[in-house]
Amino acid sequence: MLYHLFTDWLKQLDLPGAGLFHYISFRSAMALITALFLSTLIGKRIINYLRVKQVGESVRDLGLNGQMEKAGTPTMGGIIILTALLVPVLLFAKLDNIYIILMLITAVWLGLIGFLDDYIKVFKKNKAGLAAKFKIAGQASLGLIVGLIMFFNEDIVIGEKIPIRPGDAQVYDSVVTPATPDGTSYQYDENRSTTTTIPFVKNNEFDYKWLVSWLGGDAGKWTWVVYVVLMILIITFISNGANITDGLDGLATGSSAIMGATLGILAYVSGHYEIADYLNIMYIPNSGELAVFVSAFIGATVGFLWYNSYPAQIFMGDTGSLALGGIIAVFAVLIRKELLIPILCGIFIVENLSVMIQVTWFKYTRKRFGTGRRVFLMSPLHHHFQIKGYHESKIVMRFLIIGLLLAVITVVTLKIR
Repeated sequence: MLYHLFTDWLKQLDLPGAGLFHYISFRSAMALITALFLSTLIGKRIINYLRVKQVGESVRDLGLNGQMEKAGTPTMGGIIILTALLVPVLLFAKLDNIYIILMLITAVWLGLIGFLDDYIKVFKKNKAGLAAKFKIAGQASLGLIVGLIMFFNEDIVIGEKIPIRPGDAQVYDSVVTPATPDGTSYQYDENRSTTTTIPFVKNNEFDYKWLVSWLGGDAGKWTWVVYVVLMILIITFISNGANITDGLDGLATGSSAIMGATLGILAYVSGHYEIADYLNIMYIPNSGELAVFVSAFIGATVGFLWYNSYPAQIFMGDTGSLALGGIIAVFAVLIRKELLIPILCGIFIVENLSVMIQVTWFKYTRKRFGTGRRVFLMSPLHHHFQIKGYHESKIVMRFLIIGLLLAVITVVTLKIR
């Protein structure tokens, strides 16, 4: 909103500083500061309001240390995160950018699903909340939308690097790199592509068409089906992973902030052709604008962590956790780094898998031996360590250290081939 105001109208008046809004770095910094300010400013007010309305967490006694002390703690704090995220994005981002549009849809879509779940739990006194099939359907619908737009939208392209030698024809409206000592330069032609980034491979790229190549002939026309199905699986799995991880004070919030910061770095370098050329990574035109969104995301999560860290004054509820996981998943897809998710989102994935393994093994052994057996003392994994006697804050801190290590490894993979 402010970007369009300053660049399309106020700049014509030659106002000092109007040109600053052309710089992604400036708008990203302003988005982060605004989000941080909003989340801390409105956080206390919303906490007090929720307490007055008795919108508190209903705790089921699982025998965990300090668990019953959390009863009555205000929930639905995801409202704070989403408000602090959306306002700066609407103010400082280019609202006609397809990547920003998709991220706004993601945040609102999953935020509403989570809000509905929390509303049923808190106000309807139904501890089950929104039925799992409706949650999955909502997440899958978002995956369908994102997958189809990513595959078919004309504005979503990548820059393909083409060498230009002395005497070769040149496309003058494309990005051209400086010439090398032998006189060769490169131009970036913008083309739609099904290529994504893959770690630990020489060329660092993978084309989804390969997954249907075994069909032969014109099998490529079915690539979109495989692509959309994978997008649905990725978004659903990571969104649920964040939801499951949100069981200890500050764990999901801190992990999301680390993942968001990492994705912000990847978005900035991928959307800047000179840096992308220097690092020899995929150049994605217009994706640098996502740095504004992720800056607001970091500010919102860090600001919320002020109140959500141990001992938590408020919980984010599904309103926040579903949205955080979905935002991270969709963001990775948009900058074509979804195959790095197993590394970057390792905390969410392990937490999710711990529940799947526990449930599957329990059902199998109950059917086989008559008595269900467990792999972990309790799932998700963070509860396993609680039962082993670790304090909640120690578990959270160690998980965040691991998350930070995974974030560094994710960035490093760009050069490990």
